[in-house]
Amino acid sequence: MMGQIFPWKSGNRFELLIDGPQFFPTMLTAIARAEHQVALELYLVEDGRCSQALVDALCVAAARGVRVRCLFDDFGCLKLGAVLRERLVEAGVMLQFYNPLRWRRGFSNLYRDHRKILVVDDRQAFIGGTGSTNEFWDPSQETSRWHEVMVAIEGPLVAHWQLIFDYQWLASLGRRPWKPGEAPGLAHLPPYPAVGEGLGRLAYADANQHRDIVRSLVRSIRTARNRVWLATPYFLPSWKVRRALIKAARRGVEVRLLLTSRHTDHPPVRFAGQRYYPRLLRAGVRIFEYQQRFLHLKMVLADDWVSVGSCNFDHWNLRFNLEANLEALDPNFTLAVDACMRQDFSDSREITMDDWHARPLMKRLRQRLWGWLDRLVVNLLDRRR
Repeated sequence: MMGQIFPWKSGNRFELLIDGPQFFPTMLTAIARAEHQVALELYLVEDGRCSQALVDALCVAAARGVRVRCLFDDFGCLKLGAVLRERLVEAGVMLQFYNPLRWRRGFSNLYRDHRKILVVDDRQAFIGGTGSTNEFWDPSQETSRWHEVMVAIEGPLVAHWQLIFDYQWLASLGRRPWKPGEAPGLAHLPPYPAVGEGLGRLAYADANQHRDIVRSLVRSIRTARNRVWLATPYFLPSWKVRRALIKAARRGVEVRLLLTSRHTDHPPVRFAGQRYYPRLLRAGVRIFEYQQRFLHLKMVLADDWVSVGSCNFDHWNLRFNLEANLEALDPNFTLAVDACMRQDFSDSREITMDDWHARPLMKRLRQRLWGWLDRLVVNLLDRRR
């Protein structure tokens, strides 16, 4: 985006929606009730019953005169077939694909739109970490294969989610979204307001290395007094995030990480991230691996401050991806996130230093291999900058 930072807004209502069987029908109902416009930005969209239901809802909305725009990531949509694409276009849905893959673009193909945003009219937004695949929601199943959350937002903050969508929509068309100073924003990260009902802010990362989303995270970890609970499916944190977590644990803050177990779609990433376990454990960080399913949610609770959305807070995400998270200081929403994470910790296995030392030889070799490759690629990319 334009490097500006969104301010805090009060008077919002947040609802935490846990897992696809809860949030997908709610989102489809919102689309069905749309009167003026639907804006949908997603990374992962694949053929299946989930996308069939989503495309049905979008086409019905477009057919009754609603302005429907979909901005999908081109790489994330490799498994979205021609039939559903053509259905959307024939129904009058405006469809764009972010950063189309081209061999000649080389490293530029790594830049992806990882945001998950649905805005309906000017009254409701849904944000979080879902894609449109059967792993997130299969209408024929009562439970989902991937554990994820979305947040339903109503209130003044909806306008900011509309703005960030509109900006990227126009930028993807090759048009300058607006002149400097025309969009609302701040030059610096705003101070934390007092905790208040309906208080929230949009934080984001873009392709121009604007990263208020991670600056805000690091500040929240550094200022936490009681707890820092962080859930992420891909644990490859930057040096600043690792250092902040370690320092927080050493000063007596309860630091817990909620990470994936063997249920993961990218085992090499899991093995690469496990190389950080020993130092974190020695500092007093508690590490939990979620056992039930693949844990795909990205959520942080630092005292009363909440951040939830698309960002994994890993150095790959922050280097290449468009990301967007909701930050909130709302007492009821904090309680909902607290309850969700407590349940997830109870469904997890805590990893201790004894567990680390007792791991089998093959696991040690995989951790060394993938950790070494991760460091190698990061060092190469840093030299290119």
